Formats: sequence, structure tokens, C-alpha cells
Amino acid sequence: FALRSWITMSTVTSKLSREQERKLCSMLGSGRLSLLFKASVHGYTADAFHRKCDRQGPTVTVAYNNSGYIFGAYTSRDYAQTNQNIADEKAFLFSFNEKEMKRDPLRVISGEAQRSHNDGAAGPNFISLVFLYNNTATVNSNPGTYQFDPVKMHGNDLQLTECEVYRVEGAGSLMEKPWRNIQWDFEKRKSLMDMIAGWKHGVSSVKKARVLLIGPVGAGKSSFFNSINSIFKGYVSTQANTGCAGTSLTTQFRTYSIKAGRDGKLLPISLCDTMGLEEGLNAGLDIDDFTSILKGHVQDKYQLNPSMPLQPESPSFCKEPTLKDKVHTVVYVIDACKVKLLSDKMIEKLAAFRRKTNQMGVPQLVLLTKVDEACACVAENLMNVYRSHYIYKMVQEVSNNLGVSLSAVIPVMNYSQDLELDPKTDILLLNAVVQMLRTTESFFDDLFHEDDLTPERKSL
Repeated sequence: FALRSWITMSTVTSKLSREQERKLCSMLGSGRLSLLFKASVHGYTADAFHRKCDRQGPTVTVAYNNSGYIFGAYTSRDYAQTNQNIADEKAFLFSFNEKEMKRDPLRVISGEAQRSHNDGAAGPNFISLVFLYNNTATVNSNPGTYQFDPVKMHGNDLQLTECEVYRVEGAGSLMEKPWRNIQWDFEKRKSLMDMIAGWKHGVSSVKKARVLLIGPVGAGKSSFFNSINSIFKGYVSTQANTGCAGTSLTTQFRTYSIKAGRDGKLLPISLCDTMGLEEGLNAGLDIDDFTSILKGHVQDKYQLNPSMPLQPESPSFCKEPTLKDKVHTVVYVIDACKVKLLSDKMIEKLAAFRRKTNQMGVPQLVLLTKVDEACACVAENLMNVYRSHYIYKMVQEVSNNLGVSLSAVIPVMNYSQDLELDPKTDILLLNAVVQMLRTTESFFDDLFHEDDLTPERKSL
């Protein structure tokens, strides 16, 4: 898999304080910045910069020095290494000092209409300021195209303590037509709920589709179960532990059933939750435990131990699992805000889990969570999710790097702070469950020939 180009943000965080971010956003006319590149993590090189930042739309480069200056440059154009001078009337340089935050920031535009920056193979090159100069933690300063006082711009301190690049979320990032069609009315919500409640696969020995949710810590696995459970309860509820701790809040293997209403029957799907994936040794879900879960050896409420996988001689080990105990579909849960910022260790772990799942012939899907946090247009109106250029880019990247089809990547928004249900949020979530059931149905089709299916299944 081409996973080396994919990245998680478990240790990669913004250096900007909230006050500094607000000041920068006010200059940009944007409500949200998404960190793409951090030189102290990814390297003070042009190559590292381009790998993370090319073709990301509007971006802002933010540099820091020991004199307290926070300065950089904004462009509304893509970086694409065209080796051409780029005209961008929206481009500007900026600066403010962390010790004088009440002062108005410095803002400088280009004096040459056809030359806001040079789109070459070097680091961010705004003619008068060139960041990551000669692949070092420095900036080259040469006022001219942009006229400024070097003392006010960077205090004549050209040594960088950090250099970051953010994608700027804002208006003008919607497609004319959605790339995936979806109905948003209340009737669709009801039909999806009925479809899920009435799903039948025809394998008499299995009452429920068994779906395993795995992903990095904080991606939203437990929140997804809580969200689906809430929809069928009719109000927002929390059953599985959720939060944003640095380590997994889920420490047991859990199998959750869902009722269609307080007194309703159980739905034909079980969502299995487990420890999040973590980068360090003896941390997060172990691949041996993952394999045992897939094979049905791990019982509900088993306390996972990353440093000691479940052993066959353990009383918690199910020695003779049947098809109903095994996992029928694996769903990777990925935070849309962090697709661009996964560490190499996390990428390697995901690749290993993917290989193991493929070897066992278990189908796989991807849930792309927190789409409202990743894109301001979606936060403004959830119905923009399939018109958002950025969300589409993230879906494409996940598809290419995890080796799944575009149709296997499903954007969703979990309930995290809401107190009331929202029909549009429900429709995205319910569509995801329908895809899980359809994928499980394909798994059963591969396992059984026509003669093995029940008459009920044959009639579908």
C-alpha cells in the first residue's frame, strides 16, 4: 500500500496560542485553520514541505523566532511546483509579536501584480521572504517586491524556532454539484431506519452482522456507537466511554447491541469497540489481539493488555468460535482533521492491520469522522459535505492510501456536544450503517454458495 505518504496528529500540534490563532484568522477572514506541516516534526526541507502542502488550496505559512515574532505569508493559490511566478491579488505577508498582542499586526501586499510568490521546488518562496531557505531553519529576507521594515517584520532574527503551514478553510470551497447524491428529507431518515431494522442476510446461524470499529485514539469509534444508539433511542445518549485523552479510554473489548426504541427488538447489527491504535510499543490495540478478535476468540468485556496479548490457555479465550462470534466487517475510523498528519509509526500500524484483515478475507470500510471540524463549509451546513472540495480530497487520499474504493469511504458527523438529534446528522450516520450491512452481506455471499442460503435469503 502507498501508505508512506499518509499521516496522524497524535503528537503533531499547533504552536499558535488561541489568541494568536484568532488574530491570524481575523486577518485571513477565516474561522478555521488546519495544520498541514510542522518543520520540527516533518523536517526543515522543501521536499517535506511540498509532500504535505502541495495542492491543498489556500494556505498560510507561519514562522517563529526567538525574538517573539510570529510572521509569514498567505496565498490563495495551490502549491504545485510549476517553477512559475504566481499572480495572487489575495496574497500578503504578515507579522506580529507574541509580547505585543494588543498591537495591530503588520500586513504587506506585493508591489508586483504578477509576482506574489514563486511556485518552485524550494520552500515557501514569497520573493521578499523565502522560508526553509536552503533546507535550513532560516528565512531569507530581501524587501523589494514586498516593501517592509525588517525590524518590524522579524526583528532581523532570521533563525527559525519553528515553521508551520496551515490550510485556510473558508468560502468558495464548494463544488457546483455534489460528488455523491443523498436525500436529506425526513422520509429518507425513516426509510434508512426501517431498512436497518428489517435487514436479513439469510444465514440462519448468524443473527447479527458483527462489525469491528478500529482506529487511532480519539478518532470517534465509541462516539459512533453512541450516535447510532441515540438515533434509535430517540434522544442523545452516552453508553460507551468517549473523550479526547492521549491514550485510549476504551480498555476492554466490547460488543454493543442496539435496540430499536426503548422496548423495541434488537437491531441485526453488533458494533464491536476496542482499544484505539497508538504509536508506542506496548500501547494501544495489539495486532495479535486484533487477529484473535477477527477470529472470534475474544469474549465481550475482556480486559485488553497491550503488553500481553490474549493467550489460548486463558479462560477468556474462546477456543471454538462459530461464525456468529467472528468479525464480518472491519471499519477503520479516521478523523478527517488528521488525515494529513499521521506519524510514520501509525501508518505502519494501519498497514499491518490492513494486511492481516486482507489475509483473513474480511471486507473493510472507512468512516471519515469530524467532517464538520475539518471543513468550515460543512460546519455551516452539513448538507455541504458532498460538495466540499476539501472533504472530497480527504476521501480520495484515504481511498488511495488505504487501498479501498471511494465508495468504501463514508463521511460522518458523530454526536459529541449536541443535546438534541438532528435529521441531517442522522441521515449521514444511518447511511454508514446501511453500507456496513451491505458489506457484511457481500461477506456472507462469498462464504456461502446459493445452495447454502436460506429460502428467505434466496428471495432477496
